[in-house]
Amino acid sequence: MPLSSSKSFERLADEQTYTGYQEQRDILSRIKMSKVGARPQAEMEVARPEPPRFERVTWYKEPHLRKLYAMSLVLMIASATTGYDGMLVNTSQQIHRWEEYFGLDIDDNNKLGVLINMFNIGSIVSFFITPYVADNYGRKNAIIAGCIFMIGGGCLTAFCDGWALYIAGRFLLGFGNSLAQIASPLLLTEICHPQHRGPVTAIYNCLWNLGALLVSSIGWGTAYIDNDWSWRSITLIQIVPSLIQITFIWWLPESPRYLVNKDRNEEALIVLSKYHSGGDIHDAVVQFEFQEIKQTIQMDRDADKATSYLDFLRTKGNRWRLAIIISLGIISQYSGNALFSNYMNTIYEGAGITMQSQKLAMSTGKTILDLIVTIGAALNVDRFGRRPLFLISTSGMVVAFAAWTATGAIYEDSDMTNIQSGYAQLVFIWLFGIFYDIGFSGLLVAYALEILPFHLRAKGMMIMNITVQAVLAVGNQTNKIAWDSFPRHWMFMLFYTCWDVVELIFVYLFYVETKGPTLEEIARIFDGDDAVAHIDLNEIAKELHGDHYEEAHFEAYRHKKGPSARERYYS
Repeated sequence: MPLSSSKSFERLADEQTYTGYQEQRDILSRIKMSKVGARPQAEMEVARPEPPRFERVTWYKEPHLRKLYAMSLVLMIASATTGYDGMLVNTSQQIHRWEEYFGLDIDDNNKLGVLINMFNIGSIVSFFITPYVADNYGRKNAIIAGCIFMIGGGCLTAFCDGWALYIAGRFLLGFGNSLAQIASPLLLTEICHPQHRGPVTAIYNCLWNLGALLVSSIGWGTAYIDNDWSWRSITLIQIVPSLIQITFIWWLPESPRYLVNKDRNEEALIVLSKYHSGGDIHDAVVQFEFQEIKQTIQMDRDADKATSYLDFLRTKGNRWRLAIIISLGIISQYSGNALFSNYMNTIYEGAGITMQSQKLAMSTGKTILDLIVTIGAALNVDRFGRRPLFLISTSGMVVAFAAWTATGAIYEDSDMTNIQSGYAQLVFIWLFGIFYDIGFSGLLVAYALEILPFHLRAKGMMIMNITVQAVLAVGNQTNKIAWDSFPRHWMFMLFYTCWDVVELIFVYLFYVETKGPTLEEIARIFDGDDAVAHIDLNEIAKELHGDHYEEAHFEAYRHKKGPSARERYYS
């Protein structure tokens, strides 16, 4: 029977039927008759109950949930900031005044690689500090620190007077980005109502495309400014999301899981009740969440689980998690998509598109399409499930990249005179982006957050983020060189086609479905029943309501079975 998130335990007791309680009485009777020391299946069922099914809650009909998700937009800004920063250099390359100012040429592979990589290097340097700040000082404080670094880095790049300061600013942007980009989704997933966790956290990473769209659109307009502000303006605007986030972060609640971990249980219960039940601390869902969070964190303490990166190697379940989060970082950045995001200018030139206005228009159009597809996929993660979306995504990426390779070969073999095949390449690039967006734009962060337990969540997200940045650094430094080194570009495309096939096989073998359970219950998939706190809602109700609890159940049964129910109920 589903449990309503808007019903207290009194109402829950009133709605229980006799059938469920008779079944429990029968189970207990069979356990009593079993031999001493035996472990019958019935006992296992009582000791390890499945998590309750919650009645569906429509977020926009509940004032407290509307408020929660409105405030959550502040956290999602972090993803848009990353998208803006990630596409800034790509857009700047297509602005002539930027190239003239720095003396860069599109064929200067080493300089271009260093410039793109400096953002990633900054993120990698913050590898050790980010989980420490998030776990010990709170998710909100980590976000605030990240915003401060990004504001400083944005100002430095916008007002720089040369190459060195521009590079230094990119480093600060990357350093701050890790703090905000890791802590924001952590806080988002830990304050979400369990029924809305999937779509909300999936939408988070989709807003990367919103940031990319903004920089592409604004850059399209500023490119016509006939001075250095054609690129300085879009560089300075990148601090706006961080300014918004640091201004409004103070009104957001802290993670209840972080609060429980710091023994601030009353504050955690207040946060859960205020935003998940409108202030009712006796709400069934709130009590289930609160007790499960407390017991799961206590289990970690009892097991003396240190928050060490070595924990990922100590159990089979954690090694499985580690393989998945590393693969998420690799697949999301090394499936050929880095060619599109960082070297689109080169690809346009290769396809015969040379006009600045055409390039910027194409980039903007692709970004709009990406945003639409990613949000559409994110809103349906609970309908289709995580695993099917990942499989559709990787399968489509293989097909699209193979088609791009084929059309690229035709175009090059014609000595770049076959214009139709040149434009066909762009069609398959866009198609590749659609399939990529279905799985790895939204679910990249959402899936990683779901499979990681609380005590490893910040560290696991940092590992994934470092994997992303490391793979980007390698790709940014080598992709352009490899692109120019092969006698034909399509030969390099063929490498990624084969690599995408390997990724598809890995996803099929190791990615599991996580739709439905609470964050704590997902541990059952990787670690078995013993890793999950087993919450008995009936016992909680008895503690809350004492002697009135048994009478409430009798009244519910009498209402269904008639006046003679008492004799049958207690027989």
